[in-house]
Amino acid sequence: MQALFEVILPVFLVMGAGYLATRLGLFEDRAVDALMRFAQNFAVPCVLFKGVAQLDLSSAYDPGLMISFYAGAFTSFTIGALGARFLFGRPGPDAVAIGFACLFSNSLLLGLPITERAYGAAALSGNYAIISIHAPMLYAFGITMMELTRAHGIGLPVLQIARQIFRGIVTNPLVIGITLGFAVNLSGNPLPEPAWAGIDMLARAGLPAALFGLGGVMVRYRPEGDLRLVAMIATCSLLLHPGIGWLLGARVFGLDTAALRSVVVTASMAPGINAYLFANMYGVAKRVAATAVLLSTALSILTVWFWLHVLP
Repeated sequence: MQALFEVILPVFLVMGAGYLATRLGLFEDRAVDALMRFAQNFAVPCVLFKGVAQLDLSSAYDPGLMISFYAGAFTSFTIGALGARFLFGRPGPDAVAIGFACLFSNSLLLGLPITERAYGAAALSGNYAIISIHAPMLYAFGITMMELTRAHGIGLPVLQIARQIFRGIVTNPLVIGITLGFAVNLSGNPLPEPAWAGIDMLARAGLPAALFGLGGVMVRYRPEGDLRLVAMIATCSLLLHPGIGWLLGARVFGLDTAALRSVVVTASMAPGINAYLFANMYGVAKRVAATAVLLSTALSILTVWFWLHVLP
């Protein structure tokens, strides 16, 4: 119970402050959009740039860590997409969007601050390793599956699909921040101190601003759509994904304590706003995705506490 109050609640209180301020009209919708643009396009990419640039690449990229996390992610996608298609009779594009909601954990805006509050900043190397390929790989996978599913009906050429996938990935500010971080890390040439100081100032603002803005965005969502599908998404995201991560990490790969914590805590995060943005981008399963983000985030207060209690 102590973890609930000392680790999880402060993070959700910042989100709650953003929600309440927006709901009461103290923070306008356009201000929420501006804050989220600042956070997602500038401040959070600086968080990722700094984390990746200073990451010890030789020790952070443990194959067991990566397999433990991503095996759970892709299993969740498969179960979510097949369940939506064959159990609930949703069209192919809807099923892909629903599977993507099961796949894409809020590893950045919730996973980083909760891990840091629970175990300290020194415990984040595994998180950064996971996040460094999280958005590029999962967006590439999601876009590929969606474009192939849609192309099956409308006959898009393979080259056009590849261009759409490439454009969607390389123009993502988070991917740009990660790529530049790798470039600095691998070059062995640290930036001048004034540059690091400026990046650090932006990075410190990133997660609080994003959490506050995320609360404001939540005001726009309403619990609607097929709640059975929402329950399936929540189960895959909050229980199945971290459960597979814990099983593989602890029992198969024997990860050390820090790596296991990074895998399970990151995997236990609810679907992020990206799950809704992906559905909105293609105009499919938007109500289900929005409701899943809202309700899963609320439920994760309890499920994350459970996983923190299970972990050593």
